[in-house]
Amino acid sequence: MAERMGVLGRSITLGEIAERLGAVLSGDPETLIDGIASLEDAGPSQLSFLTHARHAPSLADCKAAALIVPPAFKDLKFPLLVCEQPYLAMAKTAQLFVKPPCTLSGVHPTAHLAEGVQLEQDVSIGALVHIGADSSIGSGSCIMGHVYLGAGVRLGKDCLIYPGVTILDGCQIGSRVIIHSGTVIGSDGFGYAQDERGRHVKIPQAGIVQIDDDVEIGANCTIDRATFGKTRIGCGCKIDNLVQIGHNVVVGEHSILVSQVGISGSTRIGRHVVLAGQVGVVGHISIGDGVRVGAKSGVSNSVQAAQDVSGIPAVPHKEWLRNSAHIRRLAYYREELRQLKMKVQEFERLLHTSTDSSDP
Repeated sequence: MAERMGVLGRSITLGEIAERLGAVLSGDPETLIDGIASLEDAGPSQLSFLTHARHAPSLADCKAAALIVPPAFKDLKFPLLVCEQPYLAMAKTAQLFVKPPCTLSGVHPTAHLAEGVQLEQDVSIGALVHIGADSSIGSGSCIMGHVYLGAGVRLGKDCLIYPGVTILDGCQIGSRVIIHSGTVIGSDGFGYAQDERGRHVKIPQAGIVQIDDDVEIGANCTIDRATFGKTRIGCGCKIDNLVQIGHNVVVGEHSILVSQVGISGSTRIGRHVVLAGQVGVVGHISIGDGVRVGAKSGVSNSVQAAQDVSGIPAVPHKEWLRNSAHIRRLAYYREELRQLKMKVQEFERLLHTSTDSSDP
């Protein structure tokens, strides 16, 4: 491959990028590209992208070497990479120019590895990391400084664990998992029984958390271990910062949980579900495959597959839109009712007067 180290790490020819993306190239295939940026900020050795006509005015001052565009813009007088999904192509292209955060393998001398820890090839362990007894770390994984892994933890291949992550005893992490700083995996589930005097008796949380392959978990999330069995996050899920997942929750493959989502215990989330920011979900319900829940919604009952719901309590999205429109018009409705009430009172007065005048 014709590539060299550049200002941002590497440069790749436009032709090679087109080949990787399966895009149709309109321009010089030998042009060297060393990064990707917005229409306003891209320089003469960088790519940019255009996905919607509303951004077209920015082209007047654009200095990018080429643009990633959908077929609708294939006639622009500009070097182009034409593909069906330009936003996805942009994401794949940007990955080519990002330096990995871990480039050195080995164990820092201040790290503590307990008895029976197994490390595969090319593992990187940062400063002041603790890895508990009988844990195993897959090849190519990077554990940055100040991470705590409990006993019996299983971490797969090519994982990236950022500083300050805690993964407690027995939890199982798949391959290519990314966990950002401050997240706690395997904290106790919130489970108590009440005795005859009203005191709360802790229910031991004896289960684990299982995170499947290709999951990314944001900063300061908490995923509770199961009371019994597993709390499980399916492969390909993407979890934003500040998300709380209760004990025995199951999240299906390729679902997205946006910031400040909270899911109570024993709820089952289907595949390809989207929970927007600040969604709250009660325990012991099911949310079907492909469901999308609008921001700040409260889901208090099970939701069948392929529905869009919003509101508190969550209802079908179109119904919520109608209800919201009515709420904004409450002052108008109140005044209209007041006027109607006055008219009814006037009709009753006239009717009463007419009745009285007709009496013998």
